[in-house]
Amino acid sequence: MDYRDYNDYELISYINENNEEANNILIKKYEPLIHSIANRMLKSCPYIGLDESDLVQEGMIGLNHAISYFNEQRDIIFYTYAKACIERKMINTIIAAKRLKHRALNESISLNVDDEDISFDKILKDEQSNPERIVVDEVETEKLIEAIRLTLTDFELQVFELMLSYFKYGEIAEILDKDKKQVDNAMQRIKNKVREKLIEIKNN
Repeated sequence: MDYRDYNDYELISYINENNEEANNILIKKYEPLIHSIANRMLKSCPYIGLDESDLVQEGMIGLNHAISYFNEQRDIIFYTYAKACIERKMINTIIAAKRLKHRALNESISLNVDDEDISFDKILKDEQSNPERIVVDEVETEKLIEAIRLTLTDFELQVFELMLSYFKYGEIAEILDKDKKQVDNAMQRIKNKVREKLIEIKNN
């Protein structure tokens, strides 16, 4: 059975009939993509304790998720869905590894909602000299971050999670395989949503 003789949808149809060979063929077909994504991401974060095999393993899990949950009726091709699942699983692994090398985000923070040039480093640290600030304790911090997550698109959420893990603009762009301008635009949208959420807290 040669995977070149079958398209993705035919292979998934066979897999749904518990055809193990079709499953192995589809995995083999996507292995080069998984390795390519893993190598690209590792170039952006080579010192976080991960190697290619770690990300490839996570990519395989992402691919298996795509195979299991792909719905042909949705307006998306399997390749796009599989690539998104693979990248998302790898990104989550990179985020977890990066956070282990930095302080936990569970300390009290002070938030300046009136600063037009508000930035994430100001959000995540205590500005003791700022008279207009909202002091958020550990529990409220987690609630705030979760509330912000709910307002974001999938792409903004990935940018936000990487930002929380102390990745720089350029690193985020490389990890997500996006232009720096796209990341910058997403950052600006996220900042606006953060500001709106902070103003909401301040008014309540």
